[in-house]
Amino acid sequence: MARFFRSVNWREDPLRLLARIPVRLYSMWVHATYPFAAIGKDVQFHYTWDFRRYLAHRVKLGNSVFIGKDVHFGAYCPNEEKGEPMIVIEDGCGIHRQSQISARNQIYIERDVIMGPAALIMDHNHAYEDVTRPVKDQSITTGGRIRIEQGCWIGRGAAIVCNQGELVLGRNSVVAANALVTKSFPPYSVLVGNPARVARQYDPAKGVWIG
Repeated sequence: MARFFRSVNWREDPLRLLARIPVRLYSMWVHATYPFAAIGKDVQFHYTWDFRRYLAHRVKLGNSVFIGKDVHFGAYCPNEEKGEPMIVIEDGCGIHRQSQISARNQIYIERDVIMGPAALIMDHNHAYEDVTRPVKDQSITTGGRIRIEQGCWIGRGAAIVCNQGELVLGRNSVVAANALVTKSFPPYSVLVGNPARVARQYDPAKGVWIG
């Protein structure tokens, strides 16, 4: 609660606190009523967060996680199905407005990752191969698994999509705005474009940036 009030700049606009009260109340409600696989301390949910309570047992959240306005979580499994968490978000992560995390298998986000506005992480895709049927009537693909290692920054409108196998984004990597990542990249990479490519990369052995 103390951090919640300290985050308001009183001199700039004291009335900004009023907009944060519903977020605080909703966060307390989610903590008390959603049956997460695990949830840490000081997790904040904007009240427009879109997720189904009956799937909360497939989500694991660490400490000091922020989930912003109009964020959507999807976990595609039957209600009665049990198993490991499908969405894991470790300590200190920020999932900002209008971003989407959609899991069929598992999306694992390590600590201190920032997702900018309107970013997408999805470990599957939508089938379209049967040309005799509308795409909307075809199921999602079996997909793969995604791991975003610690300290990464995913820019506005960027998408990380894994249709099969495992996609790993190495630690402290940057995904530029509107980039599309469909394969693994090593740590300390700066990724741009569609499909994404390495624009710069830090060489820890030489202690220099390359590119």
